[in-house]
This record gives sequence, C-alpha cells and structure tokens, in this order.
Amino acid sequence: MAVKGVLFDFSGTLLRIESTESWLRATLDASELAVSEEEFVRLAAGLEAVGALPGGTSPGTVPAHLAELWATRDVSAELHRAAYTGLSREVALPAPGLHEALYERHRTPAAWRPYPDTADVLAALKERGVLVAVVSNIGWDLRPVFRAHGLNRYVDAYVLSYEHGVQKPDPRLFAAACRALGVAPADALMVGDDRRADGGAARLGCGVHFVDHLPVEQRPTGLEPVLTLLD
Repeated sequence: MAVKGVLFDFSGTLLRIESTESWLRATLDASELAVSEEEFVRLAAGLEAVGALPGGTSPGTVPAHLAELWATRDVSAELHRAAYTGLSREVALPAPGLHEALYERHRTPAAWRPYPDTADVLAALKERGVLVAVVSNIGWDLRPVFRAHGLNRYVDAYVLSYEHGVQKPDPRLFAAACRALGVAPADALMVGDDRRADGGAARLGCGVHFVDHLPVEQRPTGLEPVLTLLD
C-alpha cells in the first residue's frame, strides 16, 4: 500500500486528556470552591468510577437511563454534552454548576497534552508529502486545542463526528476524511487506539494501525512505528 494520507484519531492517539484529579482540581479552583482533601479524593474517585471525564476511563456500566444517549453521544454537540454531564451527575458535587464547569474544562487546550512524539511524527509526514486528517468521535471543535499546542500546521483536514452526524466505526466518517484529503481509501492509513471504533476504517479498505491508550508518560514513542509503515 502506497500511503498518501494518514487518518489519526484524536484522544488517546495524538493527545491525552489530563487525569481526573487534575480535571477536578482545575475546575474547583476556577470556580473558587474549596473542599477538604478527603472530600476531593472521594469526588475524584466517584467521577473516575462513572467515566465522567471525556477521553478518560470509560464507564464500567452506563446507567440505564443514559444508555441510549451514551450509544449516540458523538453524533451531535448536544448529545455529547448531555451524555457526559449526565454521568457526572451520578456524583453529588458541592455545587450544581460544577457539572457544566467540568464539561467546559475538558474542552480547553490546558486539559490536553500531546504525546511526546506527536509533533515529530506529524512533522515527518508533512515533510514526506503525506496528507493528515484528524478523525474523531467528539462533540466539540478540537481545532483550538491543536492550534494552542502548535499542531494545527501539520493537519490538512478535521473530520469530526458531531459535524457530520455520524460516528466511528461507521465507514462514512472515514470516507469523508478520505474525500477531504483527496485520497483513495486504499491509499489511506487509519491510526487509533480503539479497535472497534477506529477499526471501522478497514471496512472501507483503509489500512489500520493501533496504538496503546496510555498516559503520556508511559507512551513516549508509540506513534513512531507509523513512519516505519510508510517505509
């Protein structure tokens, strides 16, 4: 396969969300709310357990009243917000406005860190003339995150589920990415961390390569094999 375009997942592939503790701490500080350390630990553990942090740990069991919403959460901005604030509301927080504040925090560039080799791999692809698209199941515009981290210059197209009304693993989202880059699916490689969602690209005829969904510190060179695949 002569790779002319690489489709990258966002969360857990190119960048990683902050920890639940960092997410909660930053939101409490911004809201000027103080809680005891014991209460903070309890709240963070509760939010982690229900999977309320987008891009973080997935919920072990989605509450029955949120199951239908959860299944289609990435189809629109409204559904995405409702699904994740719904999960956070399973935890009793010290102020009702914190549920929305937590959701807003996760959309900020400060909440995300690129993996150590993200910029270098994207730059190498640009130098080789390989086109890059970010294909993400998401409910908000992640372009500001890429701009803030200096990565936007390496990305030729963003194909976001909420903008297309369809979510991975539906092949239509990958097809939209290939069209945006002007490459045939057979000449595209999908790189992601979710075997079910990102693996949907194979149904379209794209090559697929998986990386491990790990904290930034534990995956310093996880993207480098992509360059080897091109060789």
